[in-house]
This record gives sequence, structure tokens and C-alpha cells, in this order.
Amino acid sequence: MINWILSCSLITLPLAAILLFASKFLSRRRNKKRAVGFLHPYTHDGGGGERVLWCAVKAIQEQNPDLDSVIFTGDHDASSQSLMSRATDRFGVHLLYPPKVVHLNKRKWIEETTYPRFTMIGQSLGSVYLSWEALSKFTPLYYFDTSGYAFTYPIARLFGCKVICYTHYPTISLDMISRVRQRSSMYNNDALIAKSTWLSRCKIIYYTVFSKMYGMVGSCAHLVMVNSSWTQSHIEKLWKIPERIKQVYPPCDTSGLQTLPLERSVETPKIISVAQFRPEKAHGLQLEAFAVAFKKLDENLPRPKLQFVGSCRNKSDEERLQNLKEKAVQLNIYKDVEFHKNLMYRDLVRLLGGAVAGIHSMIDEHFGISVVEFMAAGAIPIAHNSAGPKMDIVLDEDGEQTGFLAQSVEEYADAILKIVTMPEAERLKIAAAARRRANRFSEQRFYDDFKAAIRPVICSS
Repeated sequence: MINWILSCSLITLPLAAILLFASKFLSRRRNKKRAVGFLHPYTHDGGGGERVLWCAVKAIQEQNPDLDSVIFTGDHDASSQSLMSRATDRFGVHLLYPPKVVHLNKRKWIEETTYPRFTMIGQSLGSVYLSWEALSKFTPLYYFDTSGYAFTYPIARLFGCKVICYTHYPTISLDMISRVRQRSSMYNNDALIAKSTWLSRCKIIYYTVFSKMYGMVGSCAHLVMVNSSWTQSHIEKLWKIPERIKQVYPPCDTSGLQTLPLERSVETPKIISVAQFRPEKAHGLQLEAFAVAFKKLDENLPRPKLQFVGSCRNKSDEERLQNLKEKAVQLNIYKDVEFHKNLMYRDLVRLLGGAVAGIHSMIDEHFGISVVEFMAAGAIPIAHNSAGPKMDIVLDEDGEQTGFLAQSVEEYADAILKIVTMPEAERLKIAAAARRRANRFSEQRFYDDFKAAIRPVICSS
């Protein structure tokens, strides 16, 4: 008798747990809120991705005022009012009303420091756990990913959400696999692996398997917006849903910056760098190029100044910033280099208005909002000769040069020297052409293209 009771318990208890879980899950599907839930775990990152978030929120508030805007964030100090104020103060984006906030406790599972090895798959699987927490707390009608967590899309579909995403760059690209094959050492390919044939082959298998998984989860999206020709090309190849992919250039503050005068002080030519202090932004290359240019510069000419502006997301970024300061000392250029962390938008505009050039050095930068902001502000861009800057941004406008593209330290140094030594009339001509080019990437164009893209998905539900 006792054995029979124990046997029944072993069967019925798990079954009861499954039925209870299923009941709650189905209840969530049936009781979705009329809202758009934005998955953006880091609402204090201060980069171009955060600008896209607030512009997307504003666009939906304008087009669909009946839908609530909800932010899923791991920043526990974030409140509805503080986020609305941040959108205005940091990015100049005025929301119609404060978004609701859902705080997440599982953000550590998407931190890169949690996964010293197999970081990509670790963070991707961690995002599944994070999205489950988010959607269990609040289930919106529309699930909007603005941070590139494609592995969360099947979970959102399970909860009955329509899945929309704005993809800044693919988590994995064919270029990444190609570099491992070529044994190139980079921030995402350790030198130890690059030197080993066996480890490189293992990593190629890992990347290939991951790319297949990435393609499967990405194809779960109902609508995919991409920020550039380069990103669109890779996402179409990986996700294989070209009919659901729309190119929407990110919002760049061209209108406000274009009111800045093109004339700049020649006493101390300023070169500005605007980017988060992340490894892929290659700030070290900029310091090295500036040091090389300094050595080549005629002693009778004004000494230029390099200004770094960026934000730190975590301790790793803080350490990276400190390392850059130490490198400036080692290169003996520390007196001519400034570091500005977590600036307010108005202060960034002030610095942009005084710069003769803007420098950008990320390889395969998916788009390059900062490059467009340089151009709109009248600072001649020196950008990496790849991806977004090469394919979409630093192109001739009406047959006139709009900036410089470079790859090596020497090429960057040469571009710096050309700009700080060129005649003022020539600099003004290039700056004016660059400003005209920047009109193609205005905030208003983002709103128009964004609303056109989401209209069929939101209005048809």
C-alpha cells in the first residue's frame, strides 16, 4: 500500500507541477497587456543603441498612443521619470509621457565577465533566462528587442508576443568566421587561439554551429529593422527572412548639430573621439596614431589636442579607460589628451562644435552614429575603412570629399596631419560637404522610416 502511494506521488507531483506551470503560462498568453515591451537591460550605456531606444519609444508613442511603453532594464535605480529625463538630457529626445519600468534581477547572466570562455553562447543562453524573467513579470502584446538578444525571440513567441527587433549588428558574422580561418588575432579572437591550428579549427566549428543556432532564433522575428547595408547583408544571409527585414538608418542628431558654425579655432586644433570605452572601439589605435602624427608635425604649427568622450558600462570599461590614460603617459602625449566620461548631451555638443576632426577606429562598425554626428557638427571624419562608414556614410556628396577612411596607425596619422595642416578654405569645403551628407541620416528620417516599417505589424494585430 505504501509503495503504491509513493509510486502515485512520484507520478502525480511532477504532473501537477507541469499542469500548474502550463496553466500560468497559458494565462500569461491570454492576458497580454496592450503595450510594447522594450528589452534594453542597460539603460545607462550612453551609446548609439540607447539613442535608438528612446527614439523608438517616442515614435511608437506618437503613432500608437493607446499602447503603453515598458522598459525591461537591469538598472535598479531607473524609474519612469528618471528615464524620461535621461532621454532628454543625454540625447535631446523628448518623450510624450514617461515609460513604465520593469526591473530585472538576472542581468548578471548576460554579463561578459560571467563567461570567461564561450562568451557568445553563454551570453546568448543567459539572455533566454533574462527574457523569461522579463516576460513572466510583464507580458506585452509586442516584444521589442533593441539590444541584439536574438535567442530571446522564441521565448517571446512562446508567450504569444509579436516580436520586433532593431538589430545594430549580428552577434556573429561571416567576417568573424573568416578571421578565425585566417588566424587573425583580435579582441574577439585570442592570440593563443590564433597561433594554434587545432584551437582555430575548434573555434571554427564552434562559430559555425553558433551561426546556425543564431539563424534559427533570428528567424522567429516578425519584423527585423537593421541599421546599415553591412548589417542587412549579414542578417539576410544568417536569418534567411529577407521579406521581413527593413533597413532603417539610426537616428543621428543632425538638425541640432548643423546649427553649429563650421569655423573653428586654429590655435589648438581639436580632434574628438566619441565612443563607449569598449574593446572593439580600438581607442588604443587612436592614441598611437595621434602620437605618430605629433612626431611628424612641424614644431612651428599649433599643437593639436585629442579629446576622448565616452561612457563606461561596467568595471571592465572603467579599467579600460584607466589603461588608456596610462598609455597616453607612456606615449608622452598625456598633456595633449583629454578624457571625458559620461558627459551630458549639451556638453558633447559643445565639444563637437570646437573640433576640426572626429576619429573613429572600430573594425566592421555596423553603422557609426558618431561618424555622422562628426559630419553634422562640421568635424571632418576619419573613420575605419570597413562596414558602415565605408558602405553608407563617408562617401562623396555631389562629387565632393566628405572625410577620410583609414585602417593602419600610419594611415590614421596621415589623415590627422592632412586635416590639421590643410588650408582653412579646403577644410571648410570638406566640412560643408560632410554636413550635407549627414542630412541623409537625420532623426526625422529615422522616425519616418521606423513608423513605416512597424505600421503593418502593429496595425494588423
